[in-house]
Amino acid sequence: MKLKFKQFDRKINNPKTFYGLPKEIKFCSSCTYSNQKPNSELEYKHSIKKKKSIISFDEKNVCSACKIIGKKKKIDWKEREKLLIDLCNKYRKNNGEYDCLVPGSGGKDSMFASHILKYKYRMNPLTVTWAPHIYTDWGKKNFESWIASGFDNYLLTPNKKVQRLLTRLALENIFHPFQPFMMGQMYIPPKIALKFNIKLIFYGENPTEYGNQSDEDENSKKDLKYFSTEDNKNIYISGLSLKELKKFNLSELDLINYFPPLKSEIIKEKIDVRYLGYFLEWHPQKNFYYVTENCNFMPAPERSAGTYSKYSSIDDKMDDLHYYTTYIKFGIGRATYDSSQEIRNNELLRDEGIKLVRKYDGEYPLRFEKEVFDYLTISKEEFGNVYKKFKNPIFDRSYFKNLSNKFRSPHLWYYDKVSKNFILRQKI
Repeated sequence: MKLKFKQFDRKINNPKTFYGLPKEIKFCSSCTYSNQKPNSELEYKHSIKKKKSIISFDEKNVCSACKIIGKKKKIDWKEREKLLIDLCNKYRKNNGEYDCLVPGSGGKDSMFASHILKYKYRMNPLTVTWAPHIYTDWGKKNFESWIASGFDNYLLTPNKKVQRLLTRLALENIFHPFQPFMMGQMYIPPKIALKFNIKLIFYGENPTEYGNQSDEDENSKKDLKYFSTEDNKNIYISGLSLKELKKFNLSELDLINYFPPLKSEIIKEKIDVRYLGYFLEWHPQKNFYYVTENCNFMPAPERSAGTYSKYSSIDDKMDDLHYYTTYIKFGIGRATYDSSQEIRNNELLRDEGIKLVRKYDGEYPLRFEKEVFDYLTISKEEFGNVYKKFKNPIFDRSYFKNLSNKFRSPHLWYYDKVSKNFILRQKI
């Protein structure tokens, strides 16, 4: 793939934009987000041609995520808790069956949600997990600690060959190595709820707290569109249609776990999907302290690549690469996500957040590089003739660097001929 360096000239007047991003780059006056931050989308519709829904800014350059925090300060949390108790009473079962379902990996938030629902609100949750690509040592220990704190768990470990192939294709086509994992993680819980006749599912915080459409924050229910579909005929996985995926010897049986459940089934069985953060004052750092005390949760022994934190999204070795790809595509790295959240929760000053972003955002994910690149390599021995579908079946740093440059939007990046590096045109 030959890169056209001319489009990355620093002095170019009107550089091209990718993904439907805004041409003018702005930064939130309250946190460290830029207006290039993408919102949650329908993953089963995700292809390279799809334009991104972007976080909104008001006339004072305050992002929608920060504005939500202002609204939360006015909420009567005692009244919200009463609504939670009423909801639990509606679905509570006293016959030994599960009465709610909590998806998660054993991270701080899913630990907190399941533990408080069981031990404070006397529910009987089933926890459901879609296995990570490659467990970190501490992620595996946290998962085991979660179950040991008093929970049944339905762990679905997907076919590793299929998961590896889809992850590689997601990188090649949409530069999103987490996409197949996210689809499994999102669609398996409601399918399990249908199997076990569980009518109530609890997720953590509402995505509006990270910038999604602000009109969704007034509703405790998760919108059906994010985890169900009218039919499974026109879905995309790894940026490819089902017809295109068949060329990689992937059958419908191979892909079935990545299909969203049918909307008609969810409605027929009256599956009620809620955000626990609507009813309880959701605070990620407080959740961390809670699960450390109650569930033996342990932070990572080292900070995560690209940021300063040690306790968020630490169970999968693919996390580092995932956040690096968001930095390439949107100019937003992991330190931006972490600092913005902590600024909103009054744990950081904005000036401190800016310093952390400038220090850590975009750090190359070196620590798990070999394992992750081996995982992404499509060898003839393991995958047969499928390896011929890739111009570079071996995934190494040189290939990844070239692939990364293919997904850089010229309006975000310029190429410095002296250092021979890509540099953000505009930094916070």
